[in-house]
Amino acid sequence: MGYPAILLYRNRGAPAIKTADFDFYLPEELIAQTPLERRDASRLLVLDKNTGARRHMHFYDLPALLRPGDCLVLNDSRVLPARLVGHRVPGGGAAEVLLLIDRGDKVWECLVRPGRRLKPGARISFGDGALTAEVLEVCEGGNRLVRFDYEGIFLEKLEQLGKMPLPPYIKQELEDPERYQTVYSRAVGSAAAPTAGLHFTRALLEQVREMGVKVCYVTLHVGLGTFRPVKEDEITDHEMHAEYCMIPAETAETINRTKQTGGRVICVGTTSCRTIESWASEDGTLRESAGWTNIFIYPGYRFKALDGLITNFHLPESTLIMLVSALAGREQVLAAYQEAVEQRYRFFSFGDAMFITDLIPRDDQPD
Repeated sequence: MGYPAILLYRNRGAPAIKTADFDFYLPEELIAQTPLERRDASRLLVLDKNTGARRHMHFYDLPALLRPGDCLVLNDSRVLPARLVGHRVPGGGAAEVLLLIDRGDKVWECLVRPGRRLKPGARISFGDGALTAEVLEVCEGGNRLVRFDYEGIFLEKLEQLGKMPLPPYIKQELEDPERYQTVYSRAVGSAAAPTAGLHFTRALLEQVREMGVKVCYVTLHVGLGTFRPVKEDEITDHEMHAEYCMIPAETAETINRTKQTGGRVICVGTTSCRTIESWASEDGTLRESAGWTNIFIYPGYRFKALDGLITNFHLPESTLIMLVSALAGREQVLAAYQEAVEQRYRFFSFGDAMFITDLIPRDDQPD
């Protein structure tokens, strides 16, 4: 089944929105370098999207914020060990390739280093020749099309030779690569983890199921374009890179039934949010869907299917903080971020979490 890419969302007629409006001060020491020993021990800032009220909890308190009949939507994409370090042949100079998009016939669109040395025709060897590659052409924006040559199964070669492609703001090597995977990851294809899901344990997922919360899955293979900085002064001039996503029939039916019965559709991560919002009809209903999306959600956007969002804390002036601001309002989000900085929350991929919802728990519920 084929579907066209979703068009970039633009709030035509709205006042210009400046990229600088989404800046905030973040001390470098608050950027988490390693995951916590226990996944669900991270802190959780709860933000009421309607009132701006805030409460500080822990992720293991999440069931207290959910209701029977709600639905959690999780992205089951699994990160490829997509960072390959090798050397140029002939010559022996160091070379690094980061896989982004499978273009078919052993060809991938990649980021490469050093770019000035890896021009069309350049050859690279990995693992003493167990995997070799040739640069075919330079793409718009500087990425490369690279053809790989190997015997056997490509994913097995990646498991043997590849490294986890951690974000550039994480300087430490990861001792256990599975800590950059969600416990429910299964569809291999992402260049970065859908990090909001890193807080879940299997026990916590089972606990919310037992209380009558539905758990369903979409797939969006995360590309680095999602994290590309917004360089334009006005955010409407920014172009999102397309990413491939899928909504199974069972998930569409679960979300539709949740909305019909008055439950809340709560997305775990901006990737799950962008997936369902890409394919939702105007009345919020979904059907089985698959295709490429470059949807850009920022203030002024009207959410069609999503009611709540579990997410991490994002980079200043990023498309992700713009998406969060579309749901809860820029001023309320920036106030919550300022409080998170003051309270020494951990930020970004291995950091703490935020739950944007329509409910602040009662005072008699656990901190």
